[in-house]
Amino acid sequence: MSLAERLRAAQDDTQSALDVALAPFDGPVGDAMRYASAGGKRLRAFLVLEASALFDVPRARALRAAAAIEAVHAYSLIHDDLPCMDDDDLRRGRPTVHRRWDEATAVLAGDALQTCAFELLAGVETDPDPAIRAELVLTLAQAAGAAGMVRGQALDIAAETAAEPLDLHAITELQRLKTGRLLEWPCRASAILGRADPAPLLAYARHLGLAFQIVDDLLDVEGDAAAMGKAAGKDAEAGKATFVSLLGVAEARARADALVTDAEGALLPFGDRAASLISVARYVVDRDR
Repeated sequence: MSLAERLRAAQDDTQSALDVALAPFDGPVGDAMRYASAGGKRLRAFLVLEASALFDVPRARALRAAAAIEAVHAYSLIHDDLPCMDDDDLRRGRPTVHRRWDEATAVLAGDALQTCAFELLAGVETDPDPAIRAELVLTLAQAAGAAGMVRGQALDIAAETAAEPLDLHAITELQRLKTGRLLEWPCRASAILGRADPAPLLAYARHLGLAFQIVDDLLDVEGDAAAMGKAAGKDAEAGKATFVSLLGVAEARARADALVTDAEGALLPFGDRAASLISVARYVVDRDR
């Protein structure tokens, strides 16, 4: 299959898995959970599915991990969009959850999506070995929690009122936590499910995660809001230091390209079997160029 076909298959299969997982939840919170978790590129789910295939993990098991990381990602977006954080009105081309419903429903829907992710991982359908399931739960908690994504978000909020803008090292660390940890976990989870050494895939994911954020910063400057499905230019308006503000457009683009080359190099041990992961790394840096 082509990359586009593989991405579409990942999107469709992950949506089906999420539909099953979220079906029991009713009322406004359940509706908001389904609304927030619908759509998107499903990059994190794609990474789980394609990396798991390297180790011949059954797709049904990998899909539960894919649905779990997408549930956590959706929760993070709901909370990130809240007025107390980024105060965004648009996400994936639609009103954000707190605009579609209200702030309380948005907070609760985000909370419920996060716990749903761990319920998925803990289920026996994910893997017959309870030790594997426990490791998946532990590593996702570490990636998403106060030493991972949440810490990155806290650093981002603190930077808005700091006396001095962040330097390049500080921004790199912030984004390694805020964006990178949830892009690393799919590769770690795949190795856990496959009983394999995660090191090559984690190296790939770290380079990919930083490239992804640099391109996000470029799109905030150069992108079209309608095409992206969210507001553009907010970082510049807020006076936030970004990779683009520190490096300039040309250098930021060159840095992203170099990171993708490094990501590709990390996959050399897998040979042609990693072709789809190499292709998606190039897709990430070329999106909307």
